[in-house]
Amino acid sequence: MTESDLPVTDFHPYRWGDPARRTTLPAAAKETLAAFGVRTPEHEPVDLAGLTLPEPGFDLAPLAAVVGAEHLSAAAADRIAHTRGWSTPDLLKLRAGDLTDAPDAVACPGSHQEVVDLLAACERLAVAVVPYSGGTSVVGGLAPDRAGFAGLLALDLRRLDALIALDTVSRTATLGAGMRGVEAERLLREQGLTLGHFPQSYEGASIGGYAAARSAGQSSAGYGRFDDMVVGLELATPRGTVSLGSAPKSAAGPDLRQLVLGSEGVLGVITAVTVRVRRAPDTRVFEAWRFEDFEAGAAALRGLAQDGPLPTVLRLSDEAETSVNLADPAAMFAGGPGGCLAVTGYEGTAAEVAARRAGATELLTAAGGQPLGEEPGESWRHGRFKAPYLRDPLLDEGVLIETLETVTFWSGLHELRAAVVKALTDALTAQGTPPLVLCHISHVYETGASLYFTVACAQTDDPVAQWQQAKQAANEAIRSCGAAITHHHGVGTDHRAPYAEEVGPLAIEALRAVKQVLDPAGILNPGVLFESGR
Repeated sequence: MTESDLPVTDFHPYRWGDPARRTTLPAAAKETLAAFGVRTPEHEPVDLAGLTLPEPGFDLAPLAAVVGAEHLSAAAADRIAHTRGWSTPDLLKLRAGDLTDAPDAVACPGSHQEVVDLLAACERLAVAVVPYSGGTSVVGGLAPDRAGFAGLLALDLRRLDALIALDTVSRTATLGAGMRGVEAERLLREQGLTLGHFPQSYEGASIGGYAAARSAGQSSAGYGRFDDMVVGLELATPRGTVSLGSAPKSAAGPDLRQLVLGSEGVLGVITAVTVRVRRAPDTRVFEAWRFEDFEAGAAALRGLAQDGPLPTVLRLSDEAETSVNLADPAAMFAGGPGGCLAVTGYEGTAAEVAARRAGATELLTAAGGQPLGEEPGESWRHGRFKAPYLRDPLLDEGVLIETLETVTFWSGLHELRAAVVKALTDALTAQGTPPLVLCHISHVYETGASLYFTVACAQTDDPVAQWQQAKQAANEAIRSCGAAITHHHGVGTDHRAPYAEEVGPLAIEALRAVKQVLDPAGILNPGVLFESGR
């Protein structure tokens, strides 16, 4: 299945993706997991449909007057569907029936002006607002601090889903923030164009979410991160509208687009984004390479990133991740040495692909790489969006499985990997649940690269607290190496403290000052990105 074939998916409150594509673990896999100390939880996940929620603590009439009563809901099912995001702790809390972060109501505005008017009404009502589009945050970005407010409104942008404008001369497209990535790609492909942005959350994520969290997709080596693609945006705030992007580049002061990108709904609600698009590729080829060890593979990737030619997709799995066959979840507990797998992908015209592939092949071969051909590369591409579907059945069986990521300069890459692996291993082993820690280079730049970790172990009786201890240890290891606390997952509430340490108190004060101007009552996603101060 390719990116254009995937459906737009509204996720179940605690099961990933398209219900038609859900998977189960074979009996043999369950037996293997049991041999590694994994025990099935005593209780099945709570039936959320049977739970009730308290009535909203504020008057809904002023909000209904803005969007229409049919686009405002206080029904339990709608509120539960907008509770938290998609981190493993988020899912574990929902599985346990914890609805403490559920919004009081859900509003679906139909225009930019309705968003502005809703924010003004919420400011008058002292109601906090969490912007919501795809809902795929994995860092607590959808669980703001509502203390001191009359309630919490989830502002769902799904109706802002139009292809607003297409400039084929400049090759830009203006997209509503609520448009899902799958739909954006489908509409652009009809015009022979592509955005080229395919994160693993692609089935559910949205254009506004991409911008708000500085998303990165699998093809970032060729197309760039999402913030590289953005040339303009529209921001709704309680005080009015901010429109940015009158030209591709400008020397007129600081680039305020970059202030909004990555702001995670704290400064305003992104309602539309103008992005650079490219010609849809005629040819697409994926292949795989084997390197003796992670250090050799990383050196080869650095050579491509710094001296070219750069593939469209470029990633490297470490020894443990290479040994794991994700089609067999039981293998996650049987990792071992065996070299490292690199995946390269090339997109463009046939001539462009052939030229870049030939140049990259020469460099990879000289760096000690062994070509494995197209079959394993194409297998990785076709399985790319299937991997998240394994998390639910693994959680069902009592496996704690979660991911985290970071980014650093090439000179510090191996120290960072070793420090994070050690921190996670020590923290979880101390709790009686020794983990398997997998790592890969997911995104490359001339000066550095992103490391992405997957962690699996047996759950304790309190898996949320279990992971919090491990994540805290990993955060401390990342900061001790001077690396960034996140590359593309965002800050949310989970990374708030290490982010403040990373940028320093003066920078946080500056962000607070900007928020005070745009959102003086502090209603927008309070406590996300930095402490709310209320």
